[in-house]
Amino acid sequence: MKITEQIKQPISQEMELFEKKFYDSMSSKVALLNRITYYIVNRKGKQMRPMFVFLTAKMVSGGTVNERTYRGASVIELIHTATLVHDDVVDDSNRRRGFFSINALWKNKIAVLVGDFLLSKGLLLSIDNDDFDLLRIISIAVREMSEGELLQIEKARRLDITEDIYYEIIRQKTATLIAACCSLGACSVLPENQELVERMRKFGELIGMAFQIKDDLFDYTEEAIGKPTGIDIKEQKMTLPLIYTLNHCSPKEKSWLINSIKNHNKDKKRVKEVIAFVKQNNGLGYAEQKMIQFQQEALAILNLFPDSPYKEALILMVNYVIERKK
Repeated sequence: MKITEQIKQPISQEMELFEKKFYDSMSSKVALLNRITYYIVNRKGKQMRPMFVFLTAKMVSGGTVNERTYRGASVIELIHTATLVHDDVVDDSNRRRGFFSINALWKNKIAVLVGDFLLSKGLLLSIDNDDFDLLRIISIAVREMSEGELLQIEKARRLDITEDIYYEIIRQKTATLIAACCSLGACSVLPENQELVERMRKFGELIGMAFQIKDDLFDYTEEAIGKPTGIDIKEQKMTLPLIYTLNHCSPKEKSWLINSIKNHNKDKKRVKEVIAFVKQNNGLGYAEQKMIQFQQEALAILNLFPDSPYKEALILMVNYVIERKK
């Protein structure tokens, strides 16, 4: 059995029902919109985010979920999908998970409007059901994601990212959404226990950090994954292996590295040399060590809970995040 199926096993019924509720939550009177949302639903990814919501809810409550849990999972998936649709426009990307992106098929104007539509659907799903506590969690996540993206753009221009700024960028850009999933799951079933909700938020944040560092490491591997090797360097993205190397090499090497990234990032031979230099200078080893540190901290939080199939699935999920091949 594939590891993602193993993780899904204790929540398989919830995930099935969620799919239906999620599709219903997108419905519109506009035929064009329905055609696009149908396209989106049929090209879904692994659905890690709703899985986090349901597994967290069931682990902290001893195995129960409620309508709020389904709404929380739907809202997070609506908003996540909206950000992906907008991201593809921003990045001028024609592909998403191996399929054509919305902007490639229906042009940028429609893609932006569809993203706005999904965002408003998510907000209304919470407001119409008085889930203001859940709405707050999600709104903070959206704000942080936007700030993280803009902070990255601002810093990429100057290539002056310290390790601390890097952590802040990935916390906001990637970890904040997974943190929101876990706090949503807990808050949907035990809204009065804010200490627990915060603990699960922290757990999600730690996994999100590990997840992003793993993504950074893929830039230096030859294996066939969703993105080509060296793409972060070509896009002048400052990732942890590169930041570590920049901070631990001679001034001469540093200026060669910065010059390579700024002015020769389209030169395949030069990009390969940068990758080799980062590997030789322990950039990958250091990033891996940090990733494992975040993973161990996340597992330590899970150890505070009694054993259950949901806890087991979350442990699998944490390990999958850093062992995945793509």
